[in-house]
Amino acid sequence: MEIKLELTKNPKEKPASENLAFGNFFSDHMFIMDYEEGKGWHDARIIPYGSISYEPAIMVFHYGQAIFEGLKAYKKDSEVVLFRPDENFKRLNNSCDALCIPRIDESFAVEALKKLIDIDRDWVPDAPGTSLYIRPFIIATEPHIGVHPSNKYHFIIITGPVGAYYKEGLNPVKIFVESHYVRAVKGGLGEAKASANYAASLKAQQMAAKNGYTQVLWLDGIERKYVEEVGTMNVFFVIGDEVVTPALNGSILPGITRKSCLELLRSWGLNVSERRISIQEIYDAAENGQLKEAFGTGTAAVISPIGELCWNDKKLTLSGGKIGELSQKLYDNITGIQYGILPDQFNWIVKV
Repeated sequence: MEIKLELTKNPKEKPASENLAFGNFFSDHMFIMDYEEGKGWHDARIIPYGSISYEPAIMVFHYGQAIFEGLKAYKKDSEVVLFRPDENFKRLNNSCDALCIPRIDESFAVEALKKLIDIDRDWVPDAPGTSLYIRPFIIATEPHIGVHPSNKYHFIIITGPVGAYYKEGLNPVKIFVESHYVRAVKGGLGEAKASANYAASLKAQQMAAKNGYTQVLWLDGIERKYVEEVGTMNVFFVIGDEVVTPALNGSILPGITRKSCLELLRSWGLNVSERRISIQEIYDAAENGQLKEAFGTGTAAVISPIGELCWNDKKLTLSGGKIGELSQKLYDNITGIQYGILPDQFNWIVKV
């Protein structure tokens, strides 16, 4: 499919690297493609970033058919690269299936993304710890009131330069273990990257923030017993000689950084488990001295060490409030590959 191109006539001023927060700035261009029942995906185009006009009746506003992805582009010297974009578009299609949205051509999506990034390559920052965040998303655009899948959609990609996701950076974050609210259950949308999942997390996240916690650790929605994931990250624990992360069970997002960490850990010959793990097991392991460290994994933060857990008013300090040895090693290796400092032994990098 041809990609039409319209370049901006009013380039924006780029922010200084030291002023980059997360999600505040957006590049000059965006990609859009339309879907209509009977025509399929069509009219792919790159146009100036800007407002889009929709009718108030479009179905995403009323029935929530909205999914998204998150990935990054990195710059070292003059070279710009992407980290495992094929995995993101594969997961986007899994989300499409879950919300009755037509699947996209994954190879075409990667090529469209590369073209968009190439046009805006000057927006990719090169200061340490910075990157270009990429947000592909699909929304239902048919103007209709009635509960059924939309017959029209927009697939859009926007980008913007970012710094660290958490203000703590690589310093350990404080996590509140949520025992009352539920984000997702097996058979629902938990394993899709659906906007609805994040709406469902806001109440608990807001309450945790008021008490000084950076994020919420969700337990399973049935027994409120088994660890699932943090609001923006998958989660890992080092217990004795075992590195354990909750098994994908239908209510946990299959993170791409999670997958990359598992592949790295196994290549190092470590004892890695994907299994059910209860919050009680975590606290018991801490009490008997077996819990060595815990960390979250995700595109935004890459690796985020966990320095404190709070479950039912019981506070637990991990790794002496410092980043753990394995957390640091994973961070150094993944970011080293992303920024071209370490060899890409897994062929994860795609050049723009």
